[in-house]
Amino acid sequence: MSQQGYVAAPPYSQAQPGMGGYQGGFGAGPAQPLYGHYGGQPQAFAAPPTGVMKPPVSTAAGMPPPPASSQYNQNIQQNGAHPQRYPAPPASSAYGQPLQSPYNSVASQAPPPAQQLTNQMSAMNLGNYAPGPMLNPPPPTQQPFQTAPPPAMGQPPMPPGPQSPLMSPQMSPPQSPPASMAMGGPAMAGPAMAGPPMAGPPMAGPPMAGPPMAGMGRPFPGPPPTGPGGFQQAGPGAASPLGYQQQAGPFGGPMSGPQPGMPGGFPGAPGGLAGPPQKKLDADSIPSTTQVIEEDQGKQGGQVYSTNIRGQVPPLVTTDFSVQDQGNASPRFMRCTTYTLPCTADLAKQCQVPLAAIVKPFASLPKNETPLYIVNHGDTGPIRCNRCKAYMCPYMQFIDGGRRYQCGFCTCVNEVPVQYFQHLDHMGRRVDFYERPELSLGSYEFAATLEYCKNNKAPNPPAYIFMIDVSYNNIKSGLVKLICEELKTLLENLPREDGMESSAIKVGFVTYNKVLHFYNVKSALAQPQMMVVSDTAEMFVPLLDGFLVNYQDSRAVIFNLLDQIPDMFADTSESETVFAPVIQAGVEAFKAAECSGKLFIFQSSMPTAEAPGKLKNRDDKKLVNTEKEKTLFQPQKGVYEQLSKDCVAQGCCVDLFIFPSQYVDLATMGDVPSHTGGSVYKYNNFQVETDGEHFLRDLRKDVQKNIGFDAVMRVRTSTGFRATDFFGAIHMNNTTDVEMAAVDCDKAVTVELKHDDTLSEETGAHMQCALLYTTISGQRRLRIHNLSLNCSSQLMELFKSCETDSLINFFSKSAYRAILNQPLKNVREILVNQTAHMLACYRKNCASPSAASQLILPSAMKVLPVYMNSLMKSGPLVGSTELSTDERAHQRLSVMAMGVEDTQLLLYPRLVPLHNMDTGSEALPAPVRCSEEGLTDSGMYLLENGHSMFLWLGQASPPDLVQNIFNVPSLGHLQGNMCSLPELDNPLSKKVRSIINELLEKRPNSMKLQIVRQRDKPEMLFRQFLVEDKSLHGGASYMDFLTYVHREIRQLLT
Repeated sequence: MSQQGYVAAPPYSQAQPGMGGYQGGFGAGPAQPLYGHYGGQPQAFAAPPTGVMKPPVSTAAGMPPPPASSQYNQNIQQNGAHPQRYPAPPASSAYGQPLQSPYNSVASQAPPPAQQLTNQMSAMNLGNYAPGPMLNPPPPTQQPFQTAPPPAMGQPPMPPGPQSPLMSPQMSPPQSPPASMAMGGPAMAGPAMAGPPMAGPPMAGPPMAGPPMAGMGRPFPGPPPTGPGGFQQAGPGAASPLGYQQQAGPFGGPMSGPQPGMPGGFPGAPGGLAGPPQKKLDADSIPSTTQVIEEDQGKQGGQVYSTNIRGQVPPLVTTDFSVQDQGNASPRFMRCTTYTLPCTADLAKQCQVPLAAIVKPFASLPKNETPLYIVNHGDTGPIRCNRCKAYMCPYMQFIDGGRRYQCGFCTCVNEVPVQYFQHLDHMGRRVDFYERPELSLGSYEFAATLEYCKNNKAPNPPAYIFMIDVSYNNIKSGLVKLICEELKTLLENLPREDGMESSAIKVGFVTYNKVLHFYNVKSALAQPQMMVVSDTAEMFVPLLDGFLVNYQDSRAVIFNLLDQIPDMFADTSESETVFAPVIQAGVEAFKAAECSGKLFIFQSSMPTAEAPGKLKNRDDKKLVNTEKEKTLFQPQKGVYEQLSKDCVAQGCCVDLFIFPSQYVDLATMGDVPSHTGGSVYKYNNFQVETDGEHFLRDLRKDVQKNIGFDAVMRVRTSTGFRATDFFGAIHMNNTTDVEMAAVDCDKAVTVELKHDDTLSEETGAHMQCALLYTTISGQRRLRIHNLSLNCSSQLMELFKSCETDSLINFFSKSAYRAILNQPLKNVREILVNQTAHMLACYRKNCASPSAASQLILPSAMKVLPVYMNSLMKSGPLVGSTELSTDERAHQRLSVMAMGVEDTQLLLYPRLVPLHNMDTGSEALPAPVRCSEEGLTDSGMYLLENGHSMFLWLGQASPPDLVQNIFNVPSLGHLQGNMCSLPELDNPLSKKVRSIINELLEKRPNSMKLQIVRQRDKPEMLFRQFLVEDKSLHGGASYMDFLTYVHREIRQLLT
């Protein structure tokens, strides 16, 4: 297999001061040379740990997971590499050229070349980068900076023995380590992970500071770092299911501030990073996400992707292609972390690639693709297997002349109902194969019969209730008036079934502050009537008839009401609001009307009025980077938990539009939306002039999008594996039924898969995702998506068919769930460990032999490290006191419901140069790498990640460019708070505006355009999005992370 060698030039530049940015987390490197569990014996890759005790909390399967199992584990896939979508170079691209001394060790000058050579291997594979003296390479079985041998899992850790060359944490290390520490030398090719790429375990933030990198031997007493596997779900003291113990010291224990004298242990510590400047490794020699995306677009863009081949890897989510359904669901509905499952659980454990599918049951299809067919079997309902209840699909095999069929999931042989009988042709296929969508297509719908309805009676069409907070803040900002004006036009565009003249959705209106006002807008009335409920503890709806109405019938009364609301409350001084009773009122209204629906709540502040669900300020920056940080993300229990259950039971979805000017405890306020298939939209310090249009775009998309209500989803699999865990805006009452009060075209559920037996290469693996829901016109339907995957006992096949974008979606969701239960540092460590384990397994089992110093990545995962690093630097995981708690909670909640394309863009924003584009061409200019190095002083760039959008202007932008876009003579004349571009009549202005509008149209959320000039203060915000660079809040650059991961991989392999 050819490896492409990514040859790196001479040494990596030194760690810049303040590297260390990685907060506590980048992982404790495996403290063992081996692969496998952290405290296991030096066996081969994944031997199970020797002393695993049965952890108190059992994992999904009920037993302590093997080394790599459990939550974050098997499934944990890696974030980011564009899986296979790469022209596939042989499956490995070798990162390898002589990279010399990458990161010369902290603070040391580079030793003379000869010495480097000798030291190079020793230093390197000692993945240590400790500021202490380094020993000569220890004997192979020892750990690199060994402290005591790491305890086998479950045994009490021993304190580090005298052999540990590291100094005790209290001593300051010498400022410049002896030369033996220089890593590198030609043999060390690849980002050879040599020197300390970062001070601080990579992700370590300020708090961590300890020994620069966590892979060092364990400089602190305390249990070994957690293993590769899953995020534990147990509470802090308990051994988690994995049996990982809590760490002390740098890995999660109570280490607070930087150790005195640790060079550069935290961002901004110039520490010992002196030394002559070194030649910088050329960034172009490491894998580039933009190049991967461009190559896949070049290879598969504009083509038709047919789904008739089992286990084929689809084009990347970023590629523009069309799909022809020929028996497997379109990748728009289902994507997987790998399209070839390992045949056995042992193999899955060994490779550590998480096995998961990301299902977006309502994904929007482009105009040139056929909408799903609806199959109606009349009163008999859909044909299903008697044993496993799977629905008729292309994987059912007809036998016995067509009188019976064998289920493709559980192999049970079923009789074909008389009315469904059809003869077989000479190939054994039914003669009506192509006339029946359920036999020939991967996705289709069945009309459901009454037995699929609540109480066996047909549902009513859903309703939308608009609930407007009319307290002082919302009135003063002009928001209430803005909403009322917009609703007059928006209600004309309520979603409707194809072919129907008007929408069947009913509408209702509530305003509230400390009390709730319900409005009777019955069409017979001349004026709307208001009814007030002031007892918020016992919420009820004061009127049935006239509250939920058909918009077209009551249009005149509704217009009247919308005109009156802003005036009615114009002089209010009430600033307190309630929140839980508002949701409760919505649920009660839907109960009374026997329908499902959605609440659109427009809230200004934290609910502080005396009522159920009252919240208090619990924001505490002192908790950041401590064991208790997780409490900032946990919702307040009690009222809201029960409300979520009530909402799901009634099919009541909650969308929250919040306009805060300070902390609002979004972790709690967003809890109901995030369990009912809803969304949270947040507009800080809202001003109508600058944010009005941005908010209205979100509201329009939200009201008009394609959606199903009162949904239950079940994922069935063929024998040998099963769905074990689900992530999304969902509610789970049991282990198999995914309940969603509503599911729209942007919501995705990530499903983790585990083996429960051996899979066969011959038959492959089948999955069927069935979603039972109510349409916007009140019909009950079943939407079915089927997907077949390959199975292989060759790891090479698995790595070849991985999909980085799906892996990163899985890792993001599992990490964001894990931070509710464990310290961020552990979560970051697990991510790094898992990345290193996956890549080390590939290197060991699939790559052709080459120097250990080469970093070799599977072609389908070559950009996984960029995405992983970006995930670890994301708000929820970064542990910085500069980020607002609400902002972090908001991102955590948003990501949990995202599909693959949304997480891909969020973690690797698009940076598009606009200054030199061809205004005549239809094509969008090619994006450049998301790094400061991609920017030129005379350029203009658009950056967007699906949530934020910036137009960046270099300080040397030519005056004619500025004139053509902004109609001002120079950058100095630009207004500070512009949020849209003036409409000018010149080709450049038209092209730039059309690009921006197209993106706003295409993305699920609206984005507020922020215009930033190079070197202005607002540019700091823009730079957080350059994910290949070092982060302001702590977090390594891509190059440093790669170097670090390479070192971890080598440590695993030695």
